Amino acid sequence: MLQEIKRLHFVSHGDDRGKLIALESLSEQVPFDIKRIYYIFDTTPGTIRGKHAHVKLKQVLICVSGYCVIRCDLGNGKAIDYLLNRPDQGLLLEGLVWHDMLQFSKDAVLLVLASDHYDESDYIRDYDTFLKEVARGK
Repeated sequence: MLQEIKRLHFVSHGDDRGKLIALESLSEQVPFDIKRIYYIFDTTPGTIRGKHAHVKLKQVLICVSGYCVIRCDLGNGKAIDYLLNRPDQGLLLEGLVWHDMLQFSKDAVLLVLASDHYDESDYIRDYDTFLKEVARGK
């Protein structure tokens, strides 16, 4: 199964009145049809969110205010931290990517664009199960 983590850069349009970023499904910015949008905010200091992987779901994560860190693990023994601190940048997660969301600033708002509706059966919430799935190539 394909595993991908990719930094995305969004084109910002603006003038002296402010800036605007438009994101569209099935484009270079969002390479899937968006079926669900949610955002995380007012996160208690020290909280770690996520702590799971998805079987099929694709996501683009954008910190539209403040900052947070997304820790990604492909099951190869190396976790990589990605700082999201600009509304014109995102992180594409596709396939079996274990991810933790942490180090939220007080004003952080993390926006998530998802390729499908919520489906509990798509979640892998146990790290050992995740490692087994990666080894199987599921």
